[in-house]
Amino acid sequence: MKRLWWIPVSLLLLSGCVPSDSDETEVLKTEEEAAETAIIPSMQLDDRYYRTLLPYKQSATRGKIVNRLNSRYDIKEAENGLLRLSQNQFSPDDYYFQEGQKLTDEDANAWLSRASKDNPLGLNPADPRSEAQKKAGERPPAEILAHIVEQNYLVKTNEETIRLGGVSIGLALNSTYYNSVNEIAYEEAIPQAQIEKEGVRLANEIVKRLREKEGMAKVPITVGLYKQNSRGAITPGTYFSYGVAPGGQGKVANWTPVNEEYVVFPTSGAEEKYREVDTTFRNFKMDVEEYFSNFTSVIGTGFYQENQLRKMQVDIPIQFYGSAELIGFSQYLTGLVLEHFPENLEVEISVTSTNGPEALILRKADQKEPVVHIYE
Repeated sequence: MKRLWWIPVSLLLLSGCVPSDSDETEVLKTEEEAAETAIIPSMQLDDRYYRTLLPYKQSATRGKIVNRLNSRYDIKEAENGLLRLSQNQFSPDDYYFQEGQKLTDEDANAWLSRASKDNPLGLNPADPRSEAQKKAGERPPAEILAHIVEQNYLVKTNEETIRLGGVSIGLALNSTYYNSVNEIAYEEAIPQAQIEKEGVRLANEIVKRLREKEGMAKVPITVGLYKQNSRGAITPGTYFSYGVAPGGQGKVANWTPVNEEYVVFPTSGAEEKYREVDTTFRNFKMDVEEYFSNFTSVIGTGFYQENQLRKMQVDIPIQFYGSAELIGFSQYLTGLVLEHFPENLEVEISVTSTNGPEALILRKADQKEPVVHIYE
């Protein structure tokens, strides 16, 4: 059977921008490396996505994110959230996306480690314990910096050349520190005030270091502070603040709070702001379960911005159905989307079985009719 699997945001950006025979593309030279050429496809998915330079260049730090973040949800959101923040400074109409090229693998290894005599560039706190204290089971200071995400944004300088026009940095910060002492595992919650204070300090230090790199003296740098969720959580963390270091400046200024949140439905929370959505989702869930009684669960994840629900993503695992039954069920779900969810809400429903994805129902905000895809 043919299947469509989930792919990272960077590959999604790429797949949406690969030129076809009918696409008009531009072939330009990069300002830093005149020998290299870059293709800018004319195709753009919509105004939320940047066009991506081809050939695609991966960031040197890309592979480290898997080992340093707690879940696939955080891995995805650390990148996606930074893309959203970047649009506040670098418009997708004028800038082109490229994975970060300024931070090297050596930078990442050194900066993400603890500071020490052998590694003075470490951004996580030094371990001051003596050997006796280690044997006694004393704990080291918590590591707060989990990962650094870099994204580059390029602009045209003339009809034939592009240059680096901006850099975005996402600092993934631990809300819980996991470690072991004398083979005894423990976890340590990190207070929000400490996360915020350390985040600002780390941002300024990283901006200072980036300014020392070639071509970075006058490039504006956006820095977002991301609080990753705990292990085992079924929702990602979110960015809680961002600021900008204008070209030529060595510190981040004008920190702005970010009000974003992921909420699982149905929710056991009693907060008033979730009550109406929770009622709507429970009614939807009840109607879904009336169709067949063999569902293991119907789980929704709501994405909130500025206390307003922007997107509802629903996962429905099913037992294996025949093709006709699956088509009928998908048609039924499509009707439920129109019945229960308002038009201004983006809704995505993924139907899966043990064989993998079975159906996808997607309705963008203010779109009257959902798009339905049955996997064959």
